[in-house]
Amino acid sequence: MPDSQKHALIVGASRGIGLGLAETFLRRGWQVTATRRGPAPGLERLAAEGVQVETVDIDDDAAVAALHGRLGHRKFDLIFVVAGVLIEADRPLSAVSRAVHAKVYLTNAVSPILFAEAFRARLAPGGTLAFMSSVLGSVALNTEGGWENYRASKAALNTHARSFAARHADRDFGVLLLHPGWVATDMGGEGADLDVATSAAGLADVIEARAGRTDLAFLDYRGETLPW
Repeated sequence: MPDSQKHALIVGASRGIGLGLAETFLRRGWQVTATRRGPAPGLERLAAEGVQVETVDIDDDAAVAALHGRLGHRKFDLIFVVAGVLIEADRPLSAVSRAVHAKVYLTNAVSPILFAEAFRARLAPGGTLAFMSSVLGSVALNTEGGWENYRASKAALNTHARSFAARHADRDFGVLLLHPGWVATDMGGEGADLDVATSAAGLADVIEARAGRTDLAFLDYRGETLPW
């Protein structure tokens, strides 16, 4: 008998929005596989409730290949690459070392696409490939500057994702770039507009509403389209 339960792979779920997404989809009846790079007490709690926890560093090709092997031939209705870094984003471009710029660009813009290339065959027909982007990645909305290396890395992620979608124009899954809102996490900091539960629920609503679509979109957690 076919398995009617939806399957999600949340990449980068050790804390914050990634952890919130893992919990949200679990509560909605999905079977969830969630990854961490290191210790993740919150994720271990969800493991006791049925979440399959795996370890991977998306900047490590061998680790990604090993995860691919461990997951066998499993198909996913959702693969959501959440993993990212925020390093010295409050400093202007000229005040940040080349090594930091390279790290931010690699982790936020390149590694998510390389992960997608490695796992795209694991998406079920009508499934969704999602990347955690940001409204800061919108070039059109960048009128005030700031958050320079992070902003640029998310704009680059958007560009790479559009190229990925064009390269795989015959795909049978959708591609989403999602802005979670300004969320109160270690990355989002104090004074944020949203808590994790609200953001994760909104993102999950958007993903579930677009199930079966195969187009590309840049949306926020309310489902509103953002300008590139």
